[in-house]
Amino acid sequence: MAATEEPAARRALSWEDVIGAVALATMALITFANVLARYFTDQSFAWTEEISIALMVVLTLVAASAAVARDRHIRIELLFAGGTAARRLWLARFSAAMTALAFSVLAALASRLAWDDFRYEVTSPGIGVPQWWYTITLPVLAAVVALRALQRLRTLMRQLPSL
Repeated sequence: MAATEEPAARRALSWEDVIGAVALATMALITFANVLARYFTDQSFAWTEEISIALMVVLTLVAASAAVARDRHIRIELLFAGGTAARRLWLARFSAAMTALAFSVLAALASRLAWDDFRYEVTSPGIGVPQWWYTITLPVLAAVVALRALQRLRTLMRQLPSL
């Protein structure tokens, strides 16, 4: 990404950064509260693990969305950096398309999971709230990652390979 595009990308990604920071801070606070409770009372809050796992899913997917949008996802640089500019552009397009496909499939399958949790009235083990309250974040955020990958693909499709 060119240096002139960086500020615009940061503005467009601010919601992902905020959600990620809030999720991480919340996880740290409830874990710290649980440690204090165990230290002073020899009792543990049962709900902290349940909330932490749900927040970790949120954190992982918003970070994945930001990584895809910023083109900072994991790849094998030796394969990507070698070759011509046209090859690199083709690989970037292929990567964006496959990322969109993978997260679209994840969103579809996770939607079925959330629907089953809702339909069968599954409750969470720690708190006893409806499990779909947690599982609904997976298809929604997986769809967001897929959309970010499609945005990246659209940007790459507009670029012409340099010779």
